[in-house]
Amino acid sequence: MAELDSGCMACGFIGGDRSLAGGTLLRTACWVVQHSIGPLGLGTLAVMPVRHVVHVAELTGSESAELGPLLQRTSAAVTTVMQPEQVYVCLWSHAGAVPGHLHFLVQPACRDDMTRYDAYGPVLQLAMSEANRLPGQTAIEDVCARLKAVLGT
Repeated sequence: MAELDSGCMACGFIGGDRSLAGGTLLRTACWVVQHSIGPLGLGTLAVMPVRHVVHVAELTGSESAELGPLLQRTSAAVTTVMQPEQVYVCLWSHAGAVPGHLHFLVQPACRDDMTRYDAYGPVLQLAMSEANRLPGQTAIEDVCARLKAVLGT
């Protein structure tokens, strides 16, 4: 088993110590894909290294080699299932102003959200974060089942 940090929320989800709506969508040798727990909308996925990593500079050669193809594959699945205008891919790694478990968010940017929040890009993410509207567990389970089918897991 890869190195996990018992105090890290992401490690808890990766290690199965914490339950997560939708469960694990995809697991490779180095990465895990799960639905985001934050307010960035239905179909927003977190792509996280299996081991506890805080900085991109700390990724191993194997982790780095898997990352690009995995982000493309995950983005393609989000595009197929969510039908967004664009898919945002961004790095997030702070928890309480302290660098935490590295994760890339793969977020569908849908016209309905852009209209609702009158924003796009980073401003859309900020508006969604401030509104703090979390998708319901049933909706997450449904979209995750569809994503798993597209991802082939």
